[in-house]
Amino acid sequence: MKIVTSLSFQGECRAAFEFYAKVLGGKITAAFPYGEAPPDMPITDPKYKDWLMHCWLEVGDQALMGADMDAGWAPNIDKPKNGFDVTLHTMDKAEAKRWFDQLAEGGKIGMPFSETFWSPGFGSLVDKFGIPWMINSIPSADWKPTQG
Repeated sequence: MKIVTSLSFQGECRAAFEFYAKVLGGKITAAFPYGEAPPDMPITDPKYKDWLMHCWLEVGDQALMGADMDAGWAPNIDKPKNGFDVTLHTMDKAEAKRWFDQLAEGGKIGMPFSETFWSPGFGSLVDKFGIPWMINSIPSADWKPTQG
């Protein structure tokens, strides 16, 4: 089984996934715009032709899926994302910090990246596309917080 988070956008899916591929070192393996859908698809308005109905990003053995949605199809799409975070974990604190810094560009930091009682480095943010993220560096077995 593979559990994959699917992210929704309003016309920014391609830009977001190109950004995520660059930051995370992944590869977009599928990107299907509405304009290339079969003619019997219900979404035929030309204004959506370049929006993506499906996008798939492979990062190692993990993946993210995404699509562009209009408020008529997804009534809460124009509201802030709530109730989830895309969470990245790594043993490498420097890698976690790099992910955090790059994903935070143009976004809003919720919790600055720093040591916590559970991690050598953790931070949360909402990126420039409105997607919430948590970045966590996994402590080694012998790690102890510097404070506490």
